[in-house]
Amino acid sequence: MPQSSTWRSDAPAALVVFLIAVPLCLGIALASGAPLFAGIVAGIVGGVVVGALSGSALMVSGPAAGLTAIVIGGLRDLGSFEIFLLAVVLAGVIQLVLAALRAGLIGYYFPMAVIKGMMVAIGLTLVLKQIPHALGYDADAMGDEAFFQSNQENTFSALAGALRQLEWGAVLISVLALALLEGWHRLPAARSRMLPAPLMVVVLGVTLNAIFAAAAPSLVLEASHLVALPVPASIPAFFSQFTLPDFSAISDPAVWRFALILAVVASLETLLSLEATDRLDPYKREAPTDRELRAQGAGNIVSGLLGGLPVAGVIVRSAANVEAGALSRRSAILHGVLLLAAALLVPAWLNRIPLAAIAAILIHIGFRLASPAVAREELRLGRAHAVPFTVTVLAILLTDLLVGILVGLAVGVFYILRDHLQSPPFTEVSPKGAVLRRLQLHDNLNFLHKAALVTELDAIPPGSRIELDARQTRRIDADVLEVIHNFRETARLRDIDYRLVGVPKTSATAEYPVPAEYPVPAVAPAPRRTPTGR
Repeated sequence: MPQSSTWRSDAPAALVVFLIAVPLCLGIALASGAPLFAGIVAGIVGGVVVGALSGSALMVSGPAAGLTAIVIGGLRDLGSFEIFLLAVVLAGVIQLVLAALRAGLIGYYFPMAVIKGMMVAIGLTLVLKQIPHALGYDADAMGDEAFFQSNQENTFSALAGALRQLEWGAVLISVLALALLEGWHRLPAARSRMLPAPLMVVVLGVTLNAIFAAAAPSLVLEASHLVALPVPASIPAFFSQFTLPDFSAISDPAVWRFALILAVVASLETLLSLEATDRLDPYKREAPTDRELRAQGAGNIVSGLLGGLPVAGVIVRSAANVEAGALSRRSAILHGVLLLAAALLVPAWLNRIPLAAIAAILIHIGFRLASPAVAREELRLGRAHAVPFTVTVLAILLTDLLVGILVGLAVGVFYILRDHLQSPPFTEVSPKGAVLRRLQLHDNLNFLHKAALVTELDAIPPGSRIELDARQTRRIDADVLEVIHNFRETARLRDIDYRLVGVPKTSATAEYPVPAEYPVPAVAPAPRRTPTGR
C-alpha cells in the first residue's frame, strides 16, 4: 500500500501505543532496578531507531518485560550501571554479527502451537496482572509480567491483595473505561479512527480524577496511583539524565558473557514477537528476520550509548498497535518521537494519568489476545498441537515469558521429533503381493531418520527379498548410511535377500554419483508437463 496513504491510520495508532508505552517503560525500569529514565530512553530508541530500520510494518520495540530477570542479574553481577550499559552496546554488536550469519532464519522454525500459546498466555497475563492496577493496588510495577513479582508477591496473591485494598476511585475509572472501550466501536468508523478509544479512556481518567478532587476527595487517586514520569527542572537537566557506558571494562570477560546472553535472549524474544505480530497483521505481511536482527542490534547499540535499557520486539505494544489500526512502521517511529517530546516538554501533564485507565486499556487488549477461539482451534488439531500450546500457556503464566517460551519450545520440538522419528524414511513402490519388495528412500535422509529406519529394517520378516533404491535420494547422512550397510550382515543371518541400488559406499553429504559397485540402468527423467497438461 502507498506509504502516503497510511498517516491517517498510523498517527492515531502511534498515540495509543505512546500512552501505553509510558507506564510500561517506567514499570519495566522500576522492576529491573534501573533508573526510570533508562526505560524512557529504551522506548524512544525502540521507536525511532529500530522502527526506522525494521522491516516489520507493525511490530513495536522497546524495553521488554521478558528481559527483566536478565537485566536484574546484569546490574547485580557487573557492579555498576555504566558497565551494564557497555554490555548492552556489545549485545547490539553481537546481534549485528548474528544478522550477518543469517541467524534470523531461526524465526521461521518456531512451532505455530508455541507462537499461539505465547499470544494467549500474554493476553491472560495482561488481564491477571492489570486487574490489581485497575482496582487501585499498585504495589507492583506495571511492566512486571513475571509470576513471582519483585515485591515478594505472585500473580494470584496480588489479586487477593487488590480485593482487600480497593481504591474506589480507581475501580470507578477502570469500569467506565472498559465500558467505553467496548462501546467505542459502535461509533462511525471515521470518528472512532481519528479519536481512538484508548485516548478517550485517558481523557476520561484524568477528568474523573479532577472531578474527584473537587467533589469527592475520598475517591482521589494520589501520586502513587498515577504515571510517574521523571520531571526535569530545565532542558539542560533533561539532557543530564543521559548516561554514557564505561568503556574501561571492555576487556572484562564477565561483560562479554553477559552481552552474549543478552543478545541471544533479546534476539529470541524479538523473533518470537515478530512471528506473533505477523500473525496479527490483517495483511499477513512477513517481515525479514535478518533485517530485524540488524535493526535490534543498532537499537541496542544506541540505547546503551545513551543510557537506556536493552530493547527487543514486544508483543504487548505490537498488539496495541495492530488493535489501534496501524498500517505501517510509521506508527512505531512516531510513538518514539512522542515519547521524546513528552519526556522533554510535558512530563507533568502525563503524570496526571491514572494507572487504572492504562490498566483498563491493557485488560481490553489482553482479552483480545486470549481469544477462546484460538484455544479451541489448537485443541481440535490433536495432541501434537494441543500439548505444546497448553504447556506454553501454563509455563508463561506460572514463570515468566522467557522461561515459558523455552519450556513450550522444548515440548513442541519433542513432538516434532517424535513425529519425525515415527515416519518411515522410504516409500514402498513395488506392486502389492510382489515377491521383490522395492523400497524407495526419500530424497533427504538425516540422522533423525536413523531410529525409524532401524525399526523398519528390523521388522522385515525372514526370507524376504528387499531392494533399497536410493536413485532419487540427493543426500544420505553418515549415520543413516552406516545403518543401511550394517543391515547386510544381519540380513544374511535372517535369510533376507538384500539389494542396494544407488547407495554409495561411504558418507555423502551432497549430491553424488551412483557407485560402480551397484550398477543400475539409467533412469530417464520424467517428461515436463505444461500448465495445460500437454
